[in-house]
Amino acid sequence: MTTADKLTASRLVLAPFFFMFYFIPPYFSVDARFVIPVLWGFFIVMELTDLFDGMAARRNNSASDFGKLFDPFADVIARLTYFLCFAFTGLMPLWVFLLVVYREYGILFIRLLAARRGVAMGARPGGKLKAVVYMVAGSVSMIMLTLNAFGWLGNASAYIATGSFVVYCIAGALSVGSFADYLLHYRSLSRSPAP
Repeated sequence: MTTADKLTASRLVLAPFFFMFYFIPPYFSVDARFVIPVLWGFFIVMELTDLFDGMAARRNNSASDFGKLFDPFADVIARLTYFLCFAFTGLMPLWVFLLVVYREYGILFIRLLAARRGVAMGARPGGKLKAVVYMVAGSVSMIMLTLNAFGWLGNASAYIATGSFVVYCIAGALSVGSFADYLLHYRSLSRSPAP
């Protein structure tokens, strides 16, 4: 595996640990304040490796068809994991989580169709913008989780909750728009003769 692939693979390793630590406080009566720094560590490393793996691939000239598929796969696993945690505890609207799941399975199907034509569909510009908004939405949920754990929300809770809802609505809209972009791109590929 290249350096970029190892960075990508780290998200697959960290995602289940994020899930486990997220549910330690409610199920094992552990003070959430002890777990929050660990969750932030996992979250930040997962998001940073998403940034650095592409940079490493370009710097080392090691971009490959495998990397084009492995990177978005690791992104989906990491983000669906923390979105599931947030949706389960009410920090993320369930309908947005469902949109994200539908989008990811839809993209997976499109990529499989493209692979049958010998094309590895990497990230699209709309998908990259969507990823940034996913990261922002996840960060807002982590901030709310932290403020709740330390009892610092106070009178600001309604404002932060509203801001979080707006960010998630934007994420849901971009999720649908990104899927449409992939679908249109695949249609353009399907008009060309298969290799």
